Amino acid sequence: MTDIALPLGAGFVLLYVSGEALVAGAVRVAVRFGVSALTVGLTVVAFGTSSPELVVSLDAAVRQADGLVVGSIVGSNLCNLLLVLGLAALLRPIEVRRKLLRVDLPILIFASLAMLVMLRDGHLSRIEGMVLFAGIVGYTGFSLRRSQQQTGPTEDLEDPPVPGLQMFPAWVLILGGIAGLTLGAHLFVGGAVDLARILGVSDSLIGLTVVAIGTSLPEISAGVVAAWRGQGDLAVGNAVGSSIFNILCVLGTTTMLHPLQMAGVTSTDLYLMLAAPIVLLPFAGTGLRLVRWEGGLLVLLYAAYVLWRSTAG
Repeated sequence: MTDIALPLGAGFVLLYVSGEALVAGAVRVAVRFGVSALTVGLTVVAFGTSSPELVVSLDAAVRQADGLVVGSIVGSNLCNLLLVLGLAALLRPIEVRRKLLRVDLPILIFASLAMLVMLRDGHLSRIEGMVLFAGIVGYTGFSLRRSQQQTGPTEDLEDPPVPGLQMFPAWVLILGGIAGLTLGAHLFVGGAVDLARILGVSDSLIGLTVVAIGTSLPEISAGVVAAWRGQGDLAVGNAVGSSIFNILCVLGTTTMLHPLQMAGVTSTDLYLMLAAPIVLLPFAGTGLRLVRWEGGLLVLLYAAYVLWRSTAG
């Protein structure tokens, strides 16, 4: 068992530390170029905190652990929208912008629905992966154009842009984070696959629970810290943007390289993933904020899902 615990633990730590480094460097670069806090959350921070899911999925695809790939994406999205936002709202009520409710959450709902429809036959083809990847290219371009139309883009970030902000340390963090994520993912996925075999459970169950929570640690950290600092846009944008990135970029990129099978992920899992952003619409739309009782309910919903999935096998 030690042979499994060691790579799992080492990979877990590397994913967390490297994800934090990548986010820190990416935010510095974004701030230097005057990108708004909401856009930083929806794109830069979201993409950075989702990088563990990307490298884990690519590594799992190479190992032909399809269930782990699809399961980790579904599980990570449920973790982002229920656990991450729930914990952040429990810490401090989160203000939500109308633009996120009117544009980004509907985009996430549409992406979740597209994934569900594509998996109706139990597998994803390379062409479907290309369609998903084209979606993230379009979404990123749209978000950056929208950011340019906003005034006072970085006023609500902790580190406002300053003349001559050093870029070298930021790029060191980014490159170091990518290297650490690659190694961490290799160790973590190897340990997760071995754990599934010893416990006699499917790769998909490990992906939906253990791997999903492990790869979502950067989102949990970023969301809680942002909420504590009163940066609600960053917290909500990170959770929603990461979920969009998981479907369009992580699943799209992985499928282009290796067509995937559902392999143990059920239609119920996919419907619950689709339901999560739909539930957020009335929650966040009431007074344009997520309050503590709503955050507590989101956390309870996630705990109920993990308990049900663990007993269902």
